[in-house]
Amino acid sequence: MMNFAIIAAGEGSRLKEEGIDIPKPLLPLNGVPMIGRLIQIFANQGAQQVHVIINSQSPLLEKYLTTEAFDVPIILLIQDTPSSLHSFHALIQANPDWDAVCLTTTDTIFKEADFGKYLQQFNIDQESDAFMGITSFVDDESPLYVEVDQKLQITGFVDRYVSGIEYVSGGIYGLRRNAIAVVNQSVMEGNTRMRNYQRALLSNKLKVKGHVFEKVVDVDHLKDKEMAEAFLLEK
Repeated sequence: MMNFAIIAAGEGSRLKEEGIDIPKPLLPLNGVPMIGRLIQIFANQGAQQVHVIINSQSPLLEKYLTTEAFDVPIILLIQDTPSSLHSFHALIQANPDWDAVCLTTTDTIFKEADFGKYLQQFNIDQESDAFMGITSFVDDESPLYVEVDQKLQITGFVDRYVSGIEYVSGGIYGLRRNAIAVVNQSVMEGNTRMRNYQRALLSNKLKVKGHVFEKVVDVDHLKDKEMAEAFLLEK
């Protein structure tokens, strides 16, 4: 069974500095909270339940996730973690029986049609240990550049642009058991960033493949919110 999970445990400090006084996952895009939109996409794509990790300093977010009438059950984990990788690790520890999971952060904005194609290919490509969303649209302040071969097998993750690189990470992770097992190893080695976990997948000789999304917008600032809203309204 495919599991679906959302990391929503960050502080959203940059948005707070710009005057946003609600938890980042509740920031509305065209009137719909980011996390609510993501949950609905997962539900539409066949999720039987959605796992969400949040921090203990977000009572409004907890109330939203426990009282809103979603189309799919929400399995809520409340835990303070120092990084997104540690949040993922906490989800794995709480669900040790996962054979496959599709994971995103709450501020990763993509179109549902693109995600449906991604999920379909992930289910078809049973040989890949990890199936990563990638995009040629560079929006992040510190993008993770992705090196691929002609078949979109990922051969490297680099922090700085190198001539010839077409793609960056979209923050959409499809992972099977071998890749899930590397999460614990990566945390034990002292890694704190998802990008270093992705590098660990390659150093462990796992098969990591990319799937191209038209565009993925990462919402860290109010200007990103405006960009995401315009993007979602495009036909």
